[in-house]
Amino acid sequence: MNIGIIGGGLAGLVAGYELGKAGHRVTILERDSQLGGQVGTLEVGGERLERFYHHIFTSDSHVRELLAELGLASRLVWISSKVGFFRDGSLWDFVTPRDLLNFTPLSLPNRVRLGLASVYIQRQANWQKYEGVTARDWIVKYAGRRNFEVVWGPLLRGKFGESYDKVGMVWFWGKMRLRFGSREKGLQSERLGYLNGSFGLLVDELARAILRAGGRIFTEASVERIAVENGAARGVQLERPEVLSWREENGLAKDVHDLPEDALPFDAVIATVPSMVFERLVPDLPVDYVQRLKATTYQAAVCMVLTMARPLSHIYWLNISDPTMPFVAVIEHTNFVGAERYGGKHVVYLSNYLSQDNPLYRQTPGDLLQTYEPHLKRINPEFSLSWVESYRLFRDDSGQPIVTTNYSQKLLPMETPVGGLYLANTTQIYPEDRGMNYSIRLGRDVSRVVAGKSRLGGVLSRGNEK
Repeated sequence: MNIGIIGGGLAGLVAGYELGKAGHRVTILERDSQLGGQVGTLEVGGERLERFYHHIFTSDSHVRELLAELGLASRLVWISSKVGFFRDGSLWDFVTPRDLLNFTPLSLPNRVRLGLASVYIQRQANWQKYEGVTARDWIVKYAGRRNFEVVWGPLLRGKFGESYDKVGMVWFWGKMRLRFGSREKGLQSERLGYLNGSFGLLVDELARAILRAGGRIFTEASVERIAVENGAARGVQLERPEVLSWREENGLAKDVHDLPEDALPFDAVIATVPSMVFERLVPDLPVDYVQRLKATTYQAAVCMVLTMARPLSHIYWLNISDPTMPFVAVIEHTNFVGAERYGGKHVVYLSNYLSQDNPLYRQTPGDLLQTYEPHLKRINPEFSLSWVESYRLFRDDSGQPIVTTNYSQKLLPMETPVGGLYLANTTQIYPEDRGMNYSIRLGRDVSRVVAGKSRLGGVLSRGNEK
């Protein structure tokens, strides 16, 4: 089949990679100037790193299998992380059971109760029993109201805004199991994985494999609509149907094609775009299907990347447990991967999740940094804007699906009501949360669904058996 894939993030690239291996002709259409989505990279001190912070957990089997298949396993390193909390004007290490016992914003009985509740939930394998329960209700009942107010409540508010009390317990269950699953024996330090050279190397290798299989990749290719005739997808119409090219970057071969002014014809189309974008691309979708698309909403992700002359703290992942702070986490990448890899520069991500009507979401990078400055001084009283050598701001309107109770009933199948049209986006990742590992799984899953509709479907299925 001749298959068009809208979106050059991990899910789209993995789908293209798998379908290319099975003998299909794929065309990737990415509206950004580079591939990878949230795994897209920037450069600091001559080294690449992600625009949005990334690491993997020891349980992330899909990432590890793909890295091995693409010859990148030797670049993967495992590092003990430094996790902390900012609360009551102080930084608190939050790595070992001893750190929990030293966390004096909670009374000793509450510290013990928090630890027991954390261990209990990460040992639960049956997520279905939590489908009808909110994370807030479960935490208050089993961990206690004070633990919710001090630890988990501020994090839920920071991540989901006004929807914090509607988030399903299954989402929280998945987060706890993921993080505890990466702890070393005895529940001591957490070990996280990073790819030397950035996860952009994974994006590069996927693109190379697609091109070697005869596929095409176009960046800055924004899709205007998906062409539908007689109830079936026939192709896509680009917003700018002039000549586009895959520019030679990172060793990828130059691949230039003249595109026709009418819709690019395809036998099948895979859309890896957010639900609200998908609705816009296919205006004649059935009303009941559109209602299901709209049943899941998103928080936007806002990530400011600071390149600094000095470190902000000693912690890699600093959770902000203070509701007056305008960001939910400070991820100091160079407390995870050494600053020497980045020319001695220190890299800090300031992470936030906002609704698009939040005034902070539309602030310019400079104004937002000014907003953040006094709060960074609270983390480190010596901090000065003179430390900041450069700063960049990245936004993703669909950064985090809001996962509510009974979410399994809201999941959309990958096959849509339009023949030959498939949807694969982060709202369909469940019971786990979105992330690299599950975007890879999503890309593989949709490739199998599409291939199952073709004569070569059995070849692809057999090729992926473990």
